[in-house]
Amino acid sequence: MPLKRFFAELAWAGRAEVDTKAALRAAGDVITGAQIARDVMIEVDDGRITKVTPGEVQDAESVRLTGLTIPGLANAHSHAFQRALRGRTHQGAGDFWTWREAMYETASALDPDRYYALARATYAEMALAGITAVGEFHYLHHGPGGRAYGDPNEMGRALIAAARDAGIRITLLDCCYLRGGFDRPLDGVQVRFGDGDAERWAERMEDLLGSQSDTVLVAAAIHSVRAVDPKAMATVARFASEHEMPLHVHVSEQRSENAECLEATGHTPAGQLARTGVLGPSTTAVHATHLDEADVVSLGRSGAHVCMCPTTERDLADGVGPARALARAGSPLCLGTDSHASIDLFEEARAVELDERLITERRGHHRAPDLLHAATAAGMQSLGWNGGVLEPGAPADFVTLDLASVRLAGVEPSSVLEHLVFAASAADVVGVIVGGEQVVAARRHTKVPDVARSLSQAIKAVVEPAAVAP
Repeated sequence: MPLKRFFAELAWAGRAEVDTKAALRAAGDVITGAQIARDVMIEVDDGRITKVTPGEVQDAESVRLTGLTIPGLANAHSHAFQRALRGRTHQGAGDFWTWREAMYETASALDPDRYYALARATYAEMALAGITAVGEFHYLHHGPGGRAYGDPNEMGRALIAAARDAGIRITLLDCCYLRGGFDRPLDGVQVRFGDGDAERWAERMEDLLGSQSDTVLVAAAIHSVRAVDPKAMATVARFASEHEMPLHVHVSEQRSENAECLEATGHTPAGQLARTGVLGPSTTAVHATHLDEADVVSLGRSGAHVCMCPTTERDLADGVGPARALARAGSPLCLGTDSHASIDLFEEARAVELDERLITERRGHHRAPDLLHAATAAGMQSLGWNGGVLEPGAPADFVTLDLASVRLAGVEPSSVLEHLVFAASAADVVGVIVGGEQVVAARRHTKVPDVARSLSQAIKAVVEPAAVAP
């Protein structure tokens, strides 16, 4: 693969050690405080950044990136099929549990072909929003009635193919899901989620590991403490540790989950995870909305990431998690779009701060660089990728935003990151590079010509399956 050169008018290298990296330390024009460099040449070989040099002059062979270029965004928590629910669950009242019934109905209509089409279109929408890596929390493993496909990982491979064809990285977080509740077996569409026991889950995972590549990682997930018993959780945690892979788990999204866990085990969900050896630096707790002080301390001391999904948490009336307390305790924050009520990591980033303002009546819980770090490097780390920064050795994943958009009009050098986090949207993304390949150019996807049409067709095939030939 030939050497590629990209010339960025302005670039933010990422929060991690920006001022100490030799490539940027010598910059002739670095804006103090915002850590923005001008006229940055980014050289790429074999999908990785080899050199970053500010203060350069564009040459004829380099691709010009007009605007502000930042590391690729990482969507650390996705359920791709739930994109079909957007706008279809907002009539009337209800809560998470009533929404879940509509979600199960959608899941019941999926087969590998429909799942591939919906996921490919959803991942293409992510690419248009500047997302270069997705963590797909995958539990829809088997066919109707729980019958395994000829290839027990056919649904997972469909998701991998969808990400590849949409041009983004994927960490397939294959989920162990064994029971419908603390005292309930799997029922209805849930039987499609289960492998019977954790040992059979591990056997299926061993086969799935062969799907890994430069743009694909396979990792482990525990659906929740209500869906996996302690012995099985320990098995999953051991498998993840032995294979040095990330481990993700839903934690305390709902108050009722906490109450049921306390009644069944005498512990909170976070406490139960700690007791079974699940928590650690490679673990990501998703949501972590309803925690007590001991839970915050336990997660922080373990070094576990916490993935906040504010748009989904608002949409489902879940609540607001203690993001500032978790970060202070030692848990790196990352972000996800979860049910895809919206696919916009800039919105997710600012929502972490703005939602916390609402419940505390105070501003300034999170700095803009910290929130952008959550959307980039911390998310990449949560998903097992050594990326999210513009520096030699990192994957060549970067995103360019239009600083002349109506949302960013009036941007000043001293507050570029604040403008980005608190005003930008997915619509401001004009270019996306993944592994040195141009996936979005001039706001258009290079691999999926009409993303909106692809989404419309894929969603119709799921919500109106009878109208589509099998």
